[in-house]
Amino acid sequence: MTTTTGTDEPTLTVDELAARAGVTVRTVRFYSTKGLLPPPVIGPRRVGHYGPEHLSRLALIEELQHHGMTLAAIERYLSQLPPGLSAHDLAIHRAVVASWAPDSAEDATRAELERRAGRALSDGDIDRLAAMNVLERADAPDAFRVDPGLLALGVQLLGVPIAHETILAARTILLEHTRSAAQALTRLFRDEVWSPYRERESDPEHVEAMKSLSAHMQPMVLQALVTAFQRSLKEELRAAFVDER
Repeated sequence: MTTTTGTDEPTLTVDELAARAGVTVRTVRFYSTKGLLPPPVIGPRRVGHYGPEHLSRLALIEELQHHGMTLAAIERYLSQLPPGLSAHDLAIHRAVVASWAPDSAEDATRAELERRAGRALSDGDIDRLAAMNVLERADAPDAFRVDPGLLALGVQLLGVPIAHETILAARTILLEHTRSAAQALTRLFRDEVWSPYRERESDPEHVEAMKSLSAHMQPMVLQALVTAFQRSLKEELRAAFVDER
């Protein structure tokens, strides 16, 4: 049974956390022993309770695995993140990581969708998630095609007291600017890294170095992009509120 803390944030037992994240309890415990998950809060009767940060971190780990990263590489990636990240911060990281992944969708019934969302979903909620391209309705009743990389973020946005039109406008802005950044970074990588590589492709050591760089480039660029965006957003918000005062 889900309980709440004094801050009204839900805490989950290990079974509930595993069900919400779509993994096994054994996986949760394994990640904990590897240091990929912070320890739970120990409550009465020595029962461990997990919060939103654990759920977001599991989602981020899953996304990194979809990119083919090994557990050792994921451990290095997570160790480089700033300490004390909130569930929201981790969700931002995952959303940006998901943007590198190929488009994919999974079939889900309404019951499965609500289990992954961790809450009941009204018809209005379904409509909003569809408008955000998180899911689309299938031909059968209560059947959906769901983007697993966007589901957690979309469900979080359902509880944000912002007009739906504003959320969609923000999404458009992010897509436009991140696409521009991706194009510029691709040109830079092509001109400064790939072109010299092609001239030296007969060098076996250089070939291996390029393969290694390609495997690690995306997580490094993503982390740099998220960090830069967070800092820029804080500066812009601070300046905006100063101007208002």
